[in-house]
Amino acid sequence: MKAYLESLGKSSEQFIDGMGKMAIMLFKAMMYAFAPPIKLRNIFKQMEFVGVQSLFVVILTGSFTGMVLALQSYNALKRFGAESLVGPTVALSMARELGPVLTGLMVTGRAGSAMATELGTMRVTEQIDALFTMAVNPIKYLVVPRILAGICMFPLLTIITDFVGVIGGYFVGVKLLGINPGIYIGRTIDFVQVDDIFTGITKSIVFGLITTLVASYNGFYTSGGAEGVGRAATSSVVMASVLILVSDYLMSSFMA
Repeated sequence: MKAYLESLGKSSEQFIDGMGKMAIMLFKAMMYAFAPPIKLRNIFKQMEFVGVQSLFVVILTGSFTGMVLALQSYNALKRFGAESLVGPTVALSMARELGPVLTGLMVTGRAGSAMATELGTMRVTEQIDALFTMAVNPIKYLVVPRILAGICMFPLLTIITDFVGVIGGYFVGVKLLGINPGIYIGRTIDFVQVDDIFTGITKSIVFGLITTLVASYNGFYTSGGAEGVGRAATSSVVMASVLILVSDYLMSSFMA
């Protein structure tokens, strides 16, 4: 019993300490983001890494998600004679939930793990310590560009996911299942509102912040050599994915 309580206390202490360090990192990043000099080159480099290099996986995920969603919703709605609602079902699901969530999870697996690995390698090889020695602020130089890139690129990737998902749903619904194209498009326009799109974009901004902050934190405070770098990458993906799902529920409950 004593050993169990000690283990529980140690885990709680590590959790609280980690949350505190992460909050401090976020506060410092917000403060340094607007302090000169602003290194636009570093920001654009991270935007290219997070956004452009994630296009393929995002397009692939969004298109097949829309296709599967159209197929499954058609099979369900057909039983009630409501096949014309396949279009709105696909569009609303992609815009409000699946678009931002799947984008967040996929980019977390691709870019988040890479960020944690890169920063973790810099930590264990003492490159971050060298930045301190050269009077370079590592939070401003390494963390701020990644967070800004995530906040900027996640909404754009989410819009692309939504678009290809709707196109995939249209292809399956109209070309394969025989739904009237005019009815499909008309019902989608009637039911989908601008607020639904902005709901997904708002979520994606939060997901971008979560992914980059968690990856930067785990990489920045890596210890234990090569094994520690691997743990940092794994922890980043798991932690960010769980936080994305939890925050998605919380935001959905407030925005419903």
